[in-house]
Amino acid sequence: MNAILNFLATIGRGTIAACRSAGSVAVFGAEGLSHIVRPPFYGRLFVKALLDIGYFSLPVVAMTAIFTGMVLALQSYTGFARFSAQGAVANLVVLSVTRELGPVLAGLMVAGRVGAAMAAELGTMRVTDQIDALSTLSTQPMKYLVAPRLLAGIVALPLLVLIADILGVMGGFIVSTLKLGFNVSAYLTNTINFVQTGDVVSGLVKAAVFGLLIALMGCYQGYNSKGGAQGVGAATTNAVVSASILILAFDYVLTEMFFAR
Repeated sequence: MNAILNFLATIGRGTIAACRSAGSVAVFGAEGLSHIVRPPFYGRLFVKALLDIGYFSLPVVAMTAIFTGMVLALQSYTGFARFSAQGAVANLVVLSVTRELGPVLAGLMVAGRVGAAMAAELGTMRVTDQIDALSTLSTQPMKYLVAPRLLAGIVALPLLVLIADILGVMGGFIVSTLKLGFNVSAYLTNTINFVQTGDVVSGLVKAAVFGLLIALMGCYQGYNSKGGAQGVGAATTNAVVSASILILAFDYVLTEMFFAR
């Protein structure tokens, strides 16, 4: 009987801790977003964060997208050939890239690169008392450190995903025409005729949400880190893991919202 009660108590403590953490993140995110629409606005910090998240993440996102499109074309051709439906390769590539693979893979790549950097930077500032120093200088840390990064994540990731969509489709086009023997004009016609505006828009909306989640978890974990260098390392790891999990979870939720019938 005691073993059962201990087991239930463990589950209860875990559930309460998870709810407490979710509430803390939600309050932190709401406060950070509220500072975006309240003056003053630190434009220089926003531009710097935009470059860090967007421009400097472009090479890794571009390489991931183009090779994903290539592999997707090869794998789909192998599967469709069993049913003599090779003509559907172009349709599958453009649909998969714009709806799912573009935003998800770009989000995961940016989470690994930018989320860790944000957590490490803010965590170092926290353990060296630089954040407390900002408050002493009458500068609101949430407005100065968090709000520009949140806005930059929301803006930068859709731009990255738009480029990733183009490169992913191009990768499928290159493999399909040069290796698999597809007619160039027929492949392009199938791609253009099949893709719809809603497919691209849904991917960009997902990207904006993913960008917010990446910046939020990076800032949250770094801002609340403690325990010196070890705490900063833990915050960095937690930022990447939590952002990646949230990206996959919200991908399902958003897909259900956009495409469920």
